[in-house]
Amino acid sequence: MITDSSPTIGILAGMGPRSTAPFVDLVVTECQRQYGAKEDLDFPPMMIYSLPTPFYDDRPIDHAAMKRALCAGLQKLESTGVSFIAMPCNSAHVYFDDVTACVSVPLINMIDVALRAMPPGAKKMALLATRLTTESGLYQRGAAQHGIDLTVKEEWQAMVGETLHAIKTSPTLEPARDSWRRLVEMLESDSVDAILIACTDLNAVSANTPDGLAVLDATHCLARETVRRWRSLTPALSHRERG
Repeated sequence: MITDSSPTIGILAGMGPRSTAPFVDLVVTECQRQYGAKEDLDFPPMMIYSLPTPFYDDRPIDHAAMKRALCAGLQKLESTGVSFIAMPCNSAHVYFDDVTACVSVPLINMIDVALRAMPPGAKKMALLATRLTTESGLYQRGAAQHGIDLTVKEEWQAMVGETLHAIKTSPTLEPARDSWRRLVEMLESDSVDAILIACTDLNAVSANTPDGLAVLDATHCLARETVRRWRSLTPALSHRERG
């Protein structure tokens, strides 16, 4: 049972706006999977801040403004007394070293968590992310250390951009689902072994991925690590497994 003294998870989300609720749902599901949470008081306290940021996928980004926005968001969460922070946005992790200096509370590194989950059998893996994330090379360098060729193609990148635009601008997800379907068809024709979904916005449509295509989703990896981290700070749950 959770008490007033239980650790609190901080979540800096909203990047983009449709990605916040799916991430919280994933955290709740991980609580059920990892330690069998079912009653309301079995679940962790969470402080969630949906932060609008000056991020664009189709034009130059003001990196200084992004850092200021992220630091302000992290500091706001820190002021509420959270025990650690998860930031479900791969692109924001391009600024990870800078923004961690803004706060003293621990911040989970989403990219490191996803890289540790890389499938050992994959040789050619497609990276699906914002242009900022792909051009940073953070995932590609990490994957190379695992012997995995993490591939980015301009036609894939363009389709990712189209999908993200549809997610952010359409009141329904049908246009985005159509773009995602065409992107998956491209990947299948290029004979990739697996795909790495490294953009939280894509969770809105990625459930429509065929079973035959292996998928590693960085958002799912972060949700798992978030619950693991919280359990490690909660003595009654640190060794408790479902069952």
